Order: sequence, then C-alpha cells, then structure tokens
Amino acid sequence: MRVHLLALGTRMPDWVQTGTDEYSKRLAGDIRLEIEEIPLPKRGSTPVPTLIRQEAELLRKRMARHPGARSVALEVTGRRLTTEKLATELGHLRDLGQDLILLVGGPDGLCPELSANCDLRWSLSDLTLPHPLVRILLAEQVYRAWSILAGHPYHRG
Repeated sequence: MRVHLLALGTRMPDWVQTGTDEYSKRLAGDIRLEIEEIPLPKRGSTPVPTLIRQEAELLRKRMARHPGARSVALEVTGRRLTTEKLATELGHLRDLGQDLILLVGGPDGLCPELSANCDLRWSLSDLTLPHPLVRILLAEQVYRAWSILAGHPYHRG
C-alpha cells in the first residue's frame, strides 16, 4: 500500500527532507510513504477564503491521481488516534489493497468543504504544529505503525 502525504507548501528546511527521507527509507515492502509537495497560491492581497478554496482545488487535483484511496483530512478537531490504532487502520487498508491519502493544509488550514468530503478526519494534537514538523511527525508515525505490524522492535509501547 502507499501512503500519500499531500502537503501544501514547498521549500522546506533541509532537516525536514532529511527526517522524512530517513523514515521513508526504513519502510520495507508492504507500506510505502510518498510525500507530494504542492506549491501554495500567491498570498498577496487575495482574501483568505479565496486562497483556501484555491488550495482545496490543488489538493483535489492531486487526490484524483490516486483513485480509490481513502482520504484523511488532518484537522485539530479530528479524531485522535493512538499509534496502535493507526497501525490497525494501516494494516486494515494494506490488507484490502487500498492506499491512503493524508492531507496537510496551508497556513490557514484546510477548506471545510474538502475536509467534510474526506473519508476521515484525524487530529495529531490539540496544539498548533508547524507544517515542517507535521511532515516528520507523520513520517515517523507511519514508520512506527509499520513496525508494529511487522513485529519490528522499534515500537516498544
């Protein structure tokens, strides 16, 4: 299965690429992580609601490249998961042969309509996390979930 992390924003610091690459290359065989950066629309004097709709359209176009994948909006108000529950969910999707799309919004969050149309809404934390850190956090958690499924000692509970 493939986990597609669709993230608005480019030009991340080198440490972000290093961190996400490290966890991505550790994944073996049945689960792969692919991070797709999507350039943000020009901010300028464009009203925020317009920007959010433009960002949603960019995300929808990328989602269309992965037909049949389950979609997850990452939202502060989403459902909180334990690592073990994430492993269970990934294992279930893997067994079904279904891919997963994780959506990371721009600086003003995800478009509410896009979020509402996703299959699931998950929360990483009640805290507001910087987007570069979210990428590494997600990469590590996908790896950790895989390690649980594979019986690898990385996750020791």
